[in-house]
Amino acid sequence: MIEHVGGAVIPTGFDVPVEPLRRAAHYTGEAGCIAEARSFAAHFVGRLRTEWCAEIDDRAEDEVLLVVSELVTNADRHSNGPYILELEGTDTSVTVCVYDSSAALPRRFPRDPERVGRHGLEIVHVLATRVTVERVPVGKRVSAVVGLNGT
Repeated sequence: MIEHVGGAVIPTGFDVPVEPLRRAAHYTGEAGCIAEARSFAAHFVGRLRTEWCAEIDDRAEDEVLLVVSELVTNADRHSNGPYILELEGTDTSVTVCVYDSSAALPRRFPRDPERVGRHGLEIVHVLATRVTVERVPVGKRVSAVVGLNGT
């Protein structure tokens, strides 16, 4: 961005690209890990508010935390090892990535309000603007992008 003052052109420095906020946490699968992951994500959203001046309403924060809960719960239940939660955010979106040791890709079941359980990916697909699943050398990565403020 350039500011014009009294005919002079003064670079403000605000036109420099800014890196997204990124944080990651490792979980062993022991009791309490899912709650710890939600707490980690809530702290991350708080940092987006302060460091990025992101205007994140309560609903958007709840959606991020629910996506974290669902993806971490799936990794906890379906992998045979530790998992990693990686968050990346700006003032417009948060990308939630969960890496686990299972190469089995998650299944998204057809919508069925009578079914008990197995609605996790269905919920994630409703809340996220984009969901991707890919195999990585040590298992798989499930990523979901959650828009903030209606984006």
